[in-house]
Amino acid sequence: MTKIEHVIRYIDSELKSRRLTPGMRLPSVRQLAKQLDFSVSTIVCAYERMLSTGQIESRAGSGFFVSAPLEPLKLSNMEPIQVKHLDPLRLSRELLEASPSLIKPGCGWLPDSWMPHEALRKAIRDVSKESTFELMNYSSPLGFNLLRELLARRLQSKSIFVSPDQVLLTDSGSYSTDLLCRFLLKPGDTVLVDDPCYFNFKALLKVHQAKVIGIPYTTDGPNIEAFQQAITQHQPRLYITNSGIHNPTGAMPSSATVHQLVSLITQANMIVIEDDIFSDFENKHSPRFSALDGLTNSIYIGSFSKTLSASLRCGYIVAKPEWINDLIDLKIATSFSHNNFSAHVLYKVLTDGKYRKHLEQLNTRLANAMDISINTLEQMQIRPWIKPQAGMFLWCELPAYIDLHRLQQYCTEQGVVLALGEAFSTSGLFKQFLRFNVAQCVHYDVFNVLQAGLLASKPASTYMNDHLID
Repeated sequence: MTKIEHVIRYIDSELKSRRLTPGMRLPSVRQLAKQLDFSVSTIVCAYERMLSTGQIESRAGSGFFVSAPLEPLKLSNMEPIQVKHLDPLRLSRELLEASPSLIKPGCGWLPDSWMPHEALRKAIRDVSKESTFELMNYSSPLGFNLLRELLARRLQSKSIFVSPDQVLLTDSGSYSTDLLCRFLLKPGDTVLVDDPCYFNFKALLKVHQAKVIGIPYTTDGPNIEAFQQAITQHQPRLYITNSGIHNPTGAMPSSATVHQLVSLITQANMIVIEDDIFSDFENKHSPRFSALDGLTNSIYIGSFSKTLSASLRCGYIVAKPEWINDLIDLKIATSFSHNNFSAHVLYKVLTDGKYRKHLEQLNTRLANAMDISINTLEQMQIRPWIKPQAGMFLWCELPAYIDLHRLQQYCTEQGVVLALGEAFSTSGLFKQFLRFNVAQCVHYDVFNVLQAGLLASKPASTYMNDHLID
């Protein structure tokens, strides 16, 4: 590739990533020559070629400007990921497209057999019999009123006191986050996330062309000093996090940390979006931002996809009244309505008297699976970052001599899908980490395949040393 072709390819990548858009001024030939360390004549020749193809135009006395139409949104162009297996969208595809026969200790949901099948079937039958309206019609803008009233009452246990009119039903927790990003962000805004964080937060923020800053996550929550420094340096618009049980670490923020964060967020006049979809797995409640600041600078998100059914698409947003009113308009503009039938089915399941017992059984099974997973992994020299108090996730560090990419490839070939720690990180500090879903680790093949994969991923010298020690 010649130097001129290199310049053209560079400008083309800026167009495809939307860092350059129609009407924007290109760098002067001298600026770009200095930036790329090429001669001015090389840049002039490259610009001349692009003028001839109509991608850019020259304006006398003003410089060169983009004339090509806006490129279609293609996420892989916006921030190319050099190592494909670290792409959060690729990880999501692998998990969602995986055959039912594959074992998925890297996924973020419970096994089908753990879900209340009969309760769901009964609720579906009951809703179908009651009225044809829910089967055929759009919902009201806020959503099914009885479910919103129930959710408002449930929130009182977290010290979040709201009216039903402050609860907006959506199709999922992910859609809720997207709707809020549409509502609050413009391209180039800075958003703080935990490092590590739920990998789809990163993918979603890429869609909204936000600048993402990772804050180191500790066993007590985000690092306060780093959070304060990020506020000073970057003036962030948002902080997006899992309140309660954290994904992927399984940690729960301490009361002191949350109180300090609320103070910093209030002083900076930024907004926190707390995704609390793992709330019902808690055995004791940690403080919520929305409870401490009364939804002044916070927005709460919930759903039941993790405890009931991923196919029952129904989430919700809780916010101050004036924001709910504006979010209704945005919801109508982007989706018009939501899954009205799912909302009615969810209400039936939550009110039939069996949901509490279902949760008790779930959390008992998760606690047992957590103990078994920790004990087994530790025998393989896979070290849990912490022992979570509740939930399904176990964040683990592997020995430095293990090649995780070889391990992942081996396990995938054997029908076991892993989640590499780097996919959850903005810093690249978690190259030796895996996120395990302990509920999916109860399958007897998981640890057998993992053990074999570890042996296959060791350098030969390490294997020989282990063998001699034995």
